[in-house]
Amino acid sequence: MRSVTCSMGVSLDGYIVGPDGDFGWTAPGDEVFRFVTDEIRDVGVHLLGRRLYETMLYWETADQDPSLDDSMLEWAALWKALPKVVFSTTLSAVQGSNTRLAAGGLAAEIERLRAEPGAGDIAIGGPTLAAEAAASGLIDEYRIRVHPVLVGGGIPFFPRHERRVDLELVETRTFSSGVLCLRYRVAR
Repeated sequence: MRSVTCSMGVSLDGYIVGPDGDFGWTAPGDEVFRFVTDEIRDVGVHLLGRRLYETMLYWETADQDPSLDDSMLEWAALWKALPKVVFSTTLSAVQGSNTRLAAGGLAAEIERLRAEPGAGDIAIGGPTLAAEAAASGLIDEYRIRVHPVLVGGGIPFFPRHERRVDLELVETRTFSSGVLCLRYRVAR
């Protein structure tokens, strides 16, 4: 069965977006960018909320940007080829290669994707969608990149669910930039 993963950058004080809406501090250096590129290779389908979808639209045409280096062109090619499902109550259509609007709710979509034959994880991105998945107990693994910054508020990585979730540490990795990658599997 395909695993559902949630992979995002977070400040040391637990926020994925600062109080001013800024998340520029999560921009990866070369070493972290290579790590994230390798991580996306294991993804079979990516589920996105509207705001993340709109942010990531750049990568659909990034290969036309002459200023991009080889590593960014590689990321663009991987992202463009990756099947994507967008969850939105405000969009009536989406753009991009291999991108479609979700026809139903998150739990039903994940159940359908898990039942389909196919390789690769089901990745969830975007704070609202990830929070919904976490609250419903749909996430199998958290991949947290902790950045050495305190932002003082904003959108938390872990919204309150009012329930306990036990985790098993699977992997840690420290990058020269001070970013710490923590990988936890949900204990079931």
